[in-house]
Amino acid sequence: MIQAIALGLLAGLMIGNGIPHFVKGITREPYPTVFGSGPVPNLVAGWSGICLGALALLAADVPAAPAPGGAAVAVGVLLLGLFHAKGLAFGRE
Repeated sequence: MIQAIALGLLAGLMIGNGIPHFVKGITREPYPTVFGSGPVPNLVAGWSGICLGALALLAADVPAAPAPGGAAVAVGVLLLGLFHAKGLAFGRE
């Protein structure tokens, strides 16, 4: 169960961070990353985050502990959503 919670939280954080970068990349809007704020770095950063989050989600084995694992994923996505919504992302004011 601890593995499902820890990896579920990591998956939620990675996916929650990957989605805004991916969206900014495909809409060609600038958004800061450590690799630059252009569309290509954002697309690659978002795609990488989503893929790594999916791998963490597979490793979490959420079906073995669906309630705590699913809650951890939801909390991870919520935390990163709040982080981006508050403007705390890298290079933002």
